[in-house]
Amino acid sequence: MLILLGLVLLFTAMQAQTVNKKEIYNPLANAEKDLDSVIHKAKQEKKNVFVQIGGSWCSWCLKFQQVVDADKEIDSISKNNYVVYHLNYSNENKNLALLKRFEFPQRFAFPVIVILDNKGKRLHTQNTTYLEDRGNYNRNHMLMFFKHWTPVALNADSYKR
Repeated sequence: MLILLGLVLLFTAMQAQTVNKKEIYNPLANAEKDLDSVIHKAKQEKKNVFVQIGGSWCSWCLKFQQVVDADKEIDSISKNNYVVYHLNYSNENKNLALLKRFEFPQRFAFPVIVILDNKGKRLHTQNTTYLEDRGNYNRNHMLMFFKHWTPVALNADSYKR
């Protein structure tokens, strides 16, 4: 009976993780078309674009999004300053044309973050290893990263005295 209960719990956890994965990355998406829409939306909303590149196979990719969703301050900064797009990289679809356009961010492993302005110009590529500490994402590192690439942080008028 205990083994059966363990199997049921394991299956339920696997199902929940599968659902979560499908919500984050879509290997069937037309990423170039989707990204054009995201950039258009960012322009309308005066936000930057936050491209998280990875795949459903990547536990660190899923963990990154879980931290963002669970932390109210990071989630708020993200929603108020960025239009987020999860660009799939998997055996089904590597989206190599976009990765070439972003100057090969996959060299940093996954997930990797690319920040674009609202015209689609690449501003920054972030190796997320630098946001980690002792086997987890470090909240303070993540918070500073999100803050440092907001439109206000990049606006020269913010620094006039």
